[in-house]
Amino acid sequence: MFADRIEAKWIRMFQDALVRCGVTEKSLVGIVAETQSRELNVHLVELAAGMIGARCFKLVAITPPVTTPVPTRSNGTSMALIGLEAVLPALAACDLVVDLTMEGCLHSPHLRPALAAAGGRAIYILNEHPEGLERAWLSDADVAAVERNYEMLAAARQMTVVSDAGTDLTIDLAGQVATRVTGVVDRPGAMGHWPGGLVVTYPAAGCVNGRIVVDAGDINCTFKRYGDRPMTLVIENDIIVEVIGDGVDAELFRAYSAAWNEANALTTAHFGWGMNPRAKWESLAMYDKRDTNGIEARAFAGNFLVGIGASSVAKRDTQNHFDIPLRNTTVKVDDITVVDRGRVCFPAVDAA
Repeated sequence: MFADRIEAKWIRMFQDALVRCGVTEKSLVGIVAETQSRELNVHLVELAAGMIGARCFKLVAITPPVTTPVPTRSNGTSMALIGLEAVLPALAACDLVVDLTMEGCLHSPHLRPALAAAGGRAIYILNEHPEGLERAWLSDADVAAVERNYEMLAAARQMTVVSDAGTDLTIDLAGQVATRVTGVVDRPGAMGHWPGGLVVTYPAAGCVNGRIVVDAGDINCTFKRYGDRPMTLVIENDIIVEVIGDGVDAELFRAYSAAWNEANALTTAHFGWGMNPRAKWESLAMYDKRDTNGIEARAFAGNFLVGIGASSVAKRDTQNHFDIPLRNTTVKVDDITVVDRGRVCFPAVDAA
């Protein structure tokens, strides 16, 4: 367990993150937090903004009562801003909103509409201990490489994924919405999270078919645990029609999904690959669960990230959510191999 002490190096780190998002001494920064937010990170953002000289204010919501049938973890859908619509327009005037809610508002129906009309920007700082954020930084060259992978993915028509464990997946990318996560939010209307280092596609409805084998050692970010026995997900037109496996991982997956009692609980959401060279697969073993939200698991270079749950692109809603990074896969986008048995191989530098 870490000591929740403010360190000068973390103030500088948060300051650099804000500067990369365009914050200057002329900026207005709005901090969105809740009563259960990680106070250390809230204080670090306040101090970092102060070091830059930006104007800054803080909105702290009362963490709402738990109404879900099972705990929600690491789903990007904070409910902390429910009922606060009257004060959210104040955030639209900000040059940057820093989201420090526990789950983040990336997929919540509250913050994005409040910012959209004014072209406001928001960065979600994941609910990680600062030490984890410190190690998963991206260089300018890393950010540029992610951008090149994103541009290639956004123009593609098909993704295929295979592995020796048995994964054999085909994704039609017609109608997709591709995105990238770099920790840099500098475009009007953009929302993202820091740290980052991955590219992701949200396919249109009915575009995902095949099977995904979650092998021993792969990670379920919702449960924050490594798998100990293989689990196979059989997918037909986005729907997981069968979960094959008799270990604890498969039982947890089935029970948690069934608890929501929702028609879309077992549907696919997004797919992509990690590109962060400093994020490590083994890091999850080194942290208490309260000190990590699984960003390294999602972003470590060469993982194939499987997202299960809600998708605005496919027009499906559910509160069930899994992010599952797979190792040792080969990912092809059209005729380009972007990941070869768990190794990123699309050019990291511009060939020109």
